[in-house]
Amino acid sequence: MNIFKLKRTLNLTVKNQFGWKTNRKIVVFSVDDYGNVRMASREAREKMKKKGLNVGSNRFDQLDALEDEEDLIQLYESLSCVKDKKGNHPIFTTFSLPANPNFEKIIESDYSDYFYETLPETHSKIDGYTNVLAKIKEGIKRELISPQFHGREHLNVKVFRELIRKKDKEIICAINNRSYACITSRPFPNIGYTSAFAFEMLQEVDHQKNIIEDGLKLFEDVYGYRSKHFAAPSYQWHKMLEKTLKEGGISFIDTDMIKKEHNGNGKYSRSFNYTGKRNKFDQCYIVRNCVYEPLLSPGLDWEDYCMMQIENAFKWYKPANISTHRVNFAGHIDPKNREKGLDRLQRLLRKIVQKWPDVEFMSTVELGELISQNNY
Repeated sequence: MNIFKLKRTLNLTVKNQFGWKTNRKIVVFSVDDYGNVRMASREAREKMKKKGLNVGSNRFDQLDALEDEEDLIQLYESLSCVKDKKGNHPIFTTFSLPANPNFEKIIESDYSDYFYETLPETHSKIDGYTNVLAKIKEGIKRELISPQFHGREHLNVKVFRELIRKKDKEIICAINNRSYACITSRPFPNIGYTSAFAFEMLQEVDHQKNIIEDGLKLFEDVYGYRSKHFAAPSYQWHKMLEKTLKEGGISFIDTDMIKKEHNGNGKYSRSFNYTGKRNKFDQCYIVRNCVYEPLLSPGLDWEDYCMMQIENAFKWYKPANISTHRVNFAGHIDPKNREKGLDRLQRLLRKIVQKWPDVEFMSTVELGELISQNNY
């Protein structure tokens, strides 16, 4: 075994040493960024490129767009290609946003402030998106997707407002193209523009509590039920938000095993976490222990790599929680990206059921409830 593979195996083993254990072979998929407008379309991308924005700097700016009806139809077909021992298909826990920027209102205000709109309002403004919400609810009913809370919108309001106030050329160009992508300006050193709950000063968390409360209400309005699981954009949030999340119905929180938490003024602390650990509000932390990102590292066989991660999880009596992103299966900008991503996903799913005939597919909420009931 070479040094890289040895290091990779050791990292996986360490991650699976702590927390809740089970003899059952459980596989869940945690998939980020649904409901999120990133790059509006291929046309928007080309217009932004002509204006000098770097549209090829990362996979999200290049290929990630709000899921359309065809994305969902083909995703459901792919997830339906296999069943577990109980007859259940794999289910994507889609960490989702119920709101996006209201680009038209921002423009009408002469770029004086930030405004948002609900996901159905966003759908109503884009050709071909009329039936997308109905298709989402179809997937929920068929138990192929389980939307959960990813924040109100996938952007930091403080950063957005500051860049608008400064009439930043990149953000004005993005807004004019109904996108929020390709932003390199960083007015605050501790806040990335897509990190909704990052901040500079700790007192800013009070405003974020209001965003959480509003977002959870909007989530219920849009998706038809209260979310139970929260995964913050970019995994950045302060523990002071957990009480507000609890009051809004959140029982499970995604976190890193080693969480770097900003405490204001550029000072950070670290905490150690594992699946099954509980905070003072009796919320259960969930740590993802497998990664499947086929758009990264083209030379890597992601199906085999993911299988190795799953095998390591099962070896240490852990559920396999596979982390991935919508962009791997998105086709609104480039249908070939969706075709390739879903073909690879099907290959992975078939390998899983072939290697482990006793596998069980479930959502992250089902897993969290299993852990909470101390069922092994």
